[in-house]
Amino acid sequence: MTAPWAAGADLVVVGSGVAGLTAALDAAAAGLRVVVVTKDAADAGSTRWAQGGVAVVVGDVPGDSVDAHVADTRTAGAGLCDPAAVASILTDGPAAVARLRARGAVFDATPTGALERTREGGHSAFRVVRAGGDATGAEVERALVAAARGAGLPLLTGHVAVDALRTADDTVAGVTVLDDAGRPGMLHAPAVLLATGGYGQLFASTTNPATSTGDGVALALRAGAAAADLEFVQFHPTVLHVPGRAESDLAGHRPLVTEAVRGEGGVLRDRTGARFMLGVHPLAELAPRDVVAGAITRRMAQTGAECVWLDATAVEGFAARFPTVTASCRAAGIDPTCEPIPVTPAAHYACGGVVTDVDGRTAVRGLYAAGEVARTGLHGANRLASNSLLEGLVVGARVARAVIADLAAPRPVLVGTAPLPVFAVADRRVVQRAMSAGAGIGRDAAGLAAASDAVEAATGPGPARDRAGVEDAALTLLAAAVLAAAGTRTESRGCHVRTDHPDRDDTWQRASLQVRLDRDGRPVVATEALAGAA
Repeated sequence: MTAPWAAGADLVVVGSGVAGLTAALDAAAAGLRVVVVTKDAADAGSTRWAQGGVAVVVGDVPGDSVDAHVADTRTAGAGLCDPAAVASILTDGPAAVARLRARGAVFDATPTGALERTREGGHSAFRVVRAGGDATGAEVERALVAAARGAGLPLLTGHVAVDALRTADDTVAGVTVLDDAGRPGMLHAPAVLLATGGYGQLFASTTNPATSTGDGVALALRAGAAAADLEFVQFHPTVLHVPGRAESDLAGHRPLVTEAVRGEGGVLRDRTGARFMLGVHPLAELAPRDVVAGAITRRMAQTGAECVWLDATAVEGFAARFPTVTASCRAAGIDPTCEPIPVTPAAHYACGGVVTDVDGRTAVRGLYAAGEVARTGLHGANRLASNSLLEGLVVGARVARAVIADLAAPRPVLVGTAPLPVFAVADRRVVQRAMSAGAGIGRDAAGLAAASDAVEAATGPGPARDRAGVEDAALTLLAAAVLAAAGTRTESRGCHVRTDHPDRDDTWQRASLQVRLDRDGRPVVATEALAGAA
């Protein structure tokens, strides 16, 4: 094996999305030596795919308030939000958005210059700000990448983080990496921030890009951190479906049809043309995502259809308002201005992740996490639409301040090199098929057990030689962890639906399932009441 190169910094940020770049820019501005490492191009992560917008209350919408935003978030979270975390993060939202705009992000505005607003599922007011109609994430990512390059921030692209470097007392002191050619390296630092996104690629059909393979959660678990709420995988209700196309052709990233289409008046219809959400929830199509995704799945089963239809033909100026959705539809031969859009649910967002406080600190000294990879307590059992970009902005900035404060205390120094590890790995196609069949919308004990057996049977030792190997190992570990948590939670709550336990059971009201690795590297589940769950 080629001898590893080594470099040093004060802070290594793994991931170049909204949380990672926000933290990196703030830390660098404060004088820290920062390196951002990402396994793909700088803008290849999940941030740029966010269509809907940023949910934020800045006082310009009559009748809306931070308290109302908090209430909507906690309602969507189905009893597992941390109330203190929700209030803390949402209260800091306006300042975070102002900082983002100061860094060059341009949001859509009315002719008078005020921020344009839209409404999405679960929100009681028009409070979501957007950019480019339905390209908010792309604008956020553009602005932050441009700011990073303008500030001369080192961006180490094409390097996948493999494992944490640790001292004798298990303090994190950097990460090992592999470049696209499989050459190893070490980044030494007393602080490492994981901002790697979620794990949508666990499933055969997802809105997530190819980078969303759970690397950060896996690395944190191996470093001794805990993860929680992993069973709460949010399925977006409306993802473009192309009738007649083989399921194998649909694997991987699927085009999202933003929730804002329903916020602007789009309605869901079944194969008979009936609008079926009216009797399901008082908010109809604007019910929380878990409610809408579940209703779609049930109606597809009842009617024997492979999809339902989102009718937005009455939305004025659709093509101008939703250029990204329009382009995706037309590429599939669909004109959304004059015909309904065929849609199905697909894996979209991981509500759980690495357990952190609202400043991004994990229980492992030197290790931080922010964004979708983290579990702050904001989302609970189901994320409220457009809270994710806001969380990344707020917690990313807080991580920078936390690292600055924490580095005031002396840290152990790591010496020597670290060999590349051997992981437990299964073929990702086996993992994706098993997870889609047994851990999608509507789970039961038999299906979860079958998925677990399939993944375990396909798992064997594999050295971390390249990006694909690191990703496959992460997906294998995350599959076992998600299945263990989903099998333990014997109730239906938020986006975790157990068909064999269809009712919400409030004996679980204050319980979040924490996952850690045992001495053999296997995920084990413990029921613990994380602070403030209610």
